[in-house]
Amino acid sequence: MPSNEGNYSMMFASLDSSTVAESSEIEPGAPPQPVIPIHLLHQDALHNVFGRLSLSEAVACRSVCRIFRDALSSLPFLSSLPPLRLLALRHPRCSAASADDPRPCFLALDPGLRRWFRLPLPFSSSSPVTASPSLLFLWVDAASNERSSRSLVVCNPLTGSHRVLPPLGSAWSRHGTVLACPDGTALVLTQLAALSCGQGTDRWLKFSLNLPSKPRSPVLMTGAIFALCDVGTPWRSLWRLFSCRLLDLGKWAAVERPEWGDVFNILKRPRLLAGAGGGRILMIGGLRSSLAADAPCSTVLILRLDLETLEWDEAGRMPPEMYRCFSGCAFGSMAAAVAGANNKVKVFGGDGRVWFSGRRVRGELVMWEEDEKGGCGVWTWVDGLPGSNEGVYRGFVFHAGYGATA
Repeated sequence: MPSNEGNYSMMFASLDSSTVAESSEIEPGAPPQPVIPIHLLHQDALHNVFGRLSLSEAVACRSVCRIFRDALSSLPFLSSLPPLRLLALRHPRCSAASADDPRPCFLALDPGLRRWFRLPLPFSSSSPVTASPSLLFLWVDAASNERSSRSLVVCNPLTGSHRVLPPLGSAWSRHGTVLACPDGTALVLTQLAALSCGQGTDRWLKFSLNLPSKPRSPVLMTGAIFALCDVGTPWRSLWRLFSCRLLDLGKWAAVERPEWGDVFNILKRPRLLAGAGGGRILMIGGLRSSLAADAPCSTVLILRLDLETLEWDEAGRMPPEMYRCFSGCAFGSMAAAVAGANNKVKVFGGDGRVWFSGRRVRGELVMWEEDEKGGCGVWTWVDGLPGSNEGVYRGFVFHAGYGATA
């Protein structure tokens, strides 16, 4: 697996002419080289051929010869290729660097190929937090010797472009949740206020929220934000679903139906993720064995909300053998694990995929993939996680591509 990581990262390690094979140069006095038929094709014809490749395959072909490099360096052409659907991991200690390359970078997984690789970051001591199509958002210290303010940086790790947003106080980076809109607008949410900074602007707009608690695991779906809020007491959590339209961040309303019953109370520490298809929300948490406040969990349950019909259904349930690996003890006593106590189980993902990481499963992740036809989904192990002894990773979905620049 380490060799896969190194080879795959070479596809994106450099985007200049230094990656082109020197064999394409003809030395003075050398005999004429035979004409290669593909070299006679017009660039439009080459694009028609290369357009059948994936983005990673097209970028890898740049190193074949100068003609390929020139044809595959066109940003309009690269922007036309489907982006890579990746899982980006947040390193436990800011940006990660490999032993062979000390430059700041972050780990990413191609779920389809099950291959790990590293993508570059523009700053050291940075922490990626979320992404919009082609763009990555990360927190960066405003000054190396001053931690009272931090800035959000928007970057495209494939093109190397980046933009530094106006600095914010450290409280926003510590307590705020960052969301990225499809158009590249950055949102930072807290219990009392939301900040918004769009493309081409140099200031933050502030909106009052007045939610009953800090919004938990907010997700962007169908032009709106959905989040969980705790409306219970200090002794017992009681979760409710709230939403607001992106065009009116100050107007939040509870989303509820009488027929939902105790759907939010059967899960311990639930969190939301985007489902497949753009019209469904996943809610993941520990399944309580009873409605008692201290009831242990029996497994991890994934519920699914259809935003068109507002109906819930069960989308998946973690198999017992996987559940035991996270609990590290007898089946049925994973309450502390799911609650995020000593075992620190993290749940992250989106686009119909959910990943689980924990201290007891170092070097591995569990992945659940949604069945869009309404089945129970597929549970699998993902191994070969680099740097697995450095802590528990978190992550988010990143569609890497050339479709946007910072």
